[in-house]
Amino acid sequence: MRRAVYPGSFDPVTFGHLDIIRRSATLVDELVVGVLNNSSKTPLFSVEERVNILLEATKDIPNVRVESFSGLSVDFAKNCGARFIVRGLRAITDFDYELQLAQTNRIMNAEVDTLFLATSLEYAYLSSSTVKEVASYGGDVSKFVPPFVVDKIYNKIWSKKNQK
Repeated sequence: MRRAVYPGSFDPVTFGHLDIIRRSATLVDELVVGVLNNSSKTPLFSVEERVNILLEATKDIPNVRVESFSGLSVDFAKNCGARFIVRGLRAITDFDYELQLAQTNRIMNAEVDTLFLATSLEYAYLSSSTVKEVASYGGDVSKFVPPFVVDKIYNKIWSKKNQK
């Protein structure tokens, strides 16, 4: 079985992420979307919320499963029995970082390769950070994320602002 992992924070998941998920799912028998639980960052959504959002966003893709993980992506891939790590590339700046990461992962585990997919042009500008920034100023994020995620973003930002 050809299995790959697509690791990321997905905070929040964007149409760009979903583009990579859909396209990479056609290349493998099973794609495991790994939601990173990174204790050094303060995400907008908890890891459980991000997993649930991704489960909803990918429910129509039968060979995709969603899991959370901590630690290194290459270790997550090994634990999942995956031979490939999928990474999306938006721009040349992504490539420099991602190539270094892929080479490091290859040294750490020679049985895991990295598959790079160029993001579709309509999503090349898009990042989760941009979505959060636009939403924090009340901007319209409906062109960036699935419809059911839009209200979740605004509600989360509103509740965090009211906690301060």
